[in-house]
Order: sequence, then C-alpha cells, then structure tokens
Amino acid sequence: MTTAVHIDAEIDDGALVHGFLNGDEDCLDALHRRWGPLVYAHARRSTGDAREAEDITQLVFFAAWRGRAGFVPERGTLPGWLLGITRRKIADALAARTRRTELVDAAAAQLLLTAADEAVQPEAALDRVLLADELSRLPQPQRQVLNMAFYDDLTQTQIAELTGWPLGTVKSHARRGMHRLASRLRADTGSGFGMDADHGRPTSVPSSGGRSGE
Repeated sequence: MTTAVHIDAEIDDGALVHGFLNGDEDCLDALHRRWGPLVYAHARRSTGDAREAEDITQLVFFAAWRGRAGFVPERGTLPGWLLGITRRKIADALAARTRRTELVDAAAAQLLLTAADEAVQPEAALDRVLLADELSRLPQPQRQVLNMAFYDDLTQTQIAELTGWPLGTVKSHARRGMHRLASRLRADTGSGFGMDADHGRPTSVPSSGGRSGE
C-alpha cells in the first residue's frame, strides 16, 4: 500500500489522465486512490450515510471508467469531471431513498389502517395471528424493524436511534422485509398484501371471511 501511494505521488496528473483515457487499469487504480477521498467526502456530506457514500464512490469510478471516452481534458479537469458524475449519482441515490421511504411508509400506514378497520370483525384475530406468524419467519433485523414500525409506531429515524443502525440500513431492512412479507402473505392467502403496480400503493390482506381490502 505504501509503495503504491509513493508511486502515485510521483506520477503527475497529466500522465494519469493519459493512461486512464488509454485504458490503463493501473492508472484507474491510481486515480481512485488520489481522488477517491474527494468523491467520498462529497457523497458523505450530501447523503449523511457512510455506507451509501462508499457505494456512490464505487459507482462514480465505475461510470468514469466505462465513460472515459467522454472526458475531454481541454474542457476541464478530471477531478471536476468526477465530481460532476458524483453529483448525478448522489441525485439518483437520494431519489431512490425517497421512493423507498414513501413505499415503506405507505405500506406501514395501510397495515395499521387495515388492522384498525378489522378490529371489530370476528376474523380479525386470525388475521393478526397470520401476520405475526409471517413476521416471525423474517430474518431478525427485518423482523425487528417491522415490529418496531407496526407495533411500537416508531419512525425509521427513531428506529435508527434506538438500534444504533444507520438510517440507510433501517430503510433497507424495512424495504426487504416488506417485500418478503408481501410475498409470503400472498402465498398463504391466495391473494394477500401486495403492491399496486400502477400507483405504487399497497393492497390489503383479505380476511379469512373473504372480505376484500378497502
């Protein structure tokens, strides 16, 4: 590692850019070591999530390598070009985060509303047993997040604070848990809790008496 850093320091930016544009993978590695921290710092500052910033950094250099023919040295510096790619990847990540949050929040709200609506129905107890059973089959992190959201009425931010997990990790567990829960409930009920493909809204779990979701 020390040798690589020493060699990198001896190579000027012009030589690195030349090698990069000509497909030299050693130059790509050197570029990553030289400007990767800059990309990571920008992504971490914008997303507030270390793991997501690491993912963005990898995506930036992958995209730069694949699209290196689009870099024209006469139009600007390579670090500036990399930061341009970084800003686009950050925007994509934040948009995806918003979509995940809306999906999970909508699903959780629908489950709570369905439970409240069916509380006076004779079959409500059976539905709750079914839901609890399916939750118990989920991997522990996903089960913990969904239990805290459904039964403790906690937000994802509150769950992150209580568990000590990064907010991005909580959202990931919630999203994966909801998908697994939906698949299993569909299999058990023949229809079950799913997502409206056209509108991105959840559909409810029908009760044992055959009543359809509201």
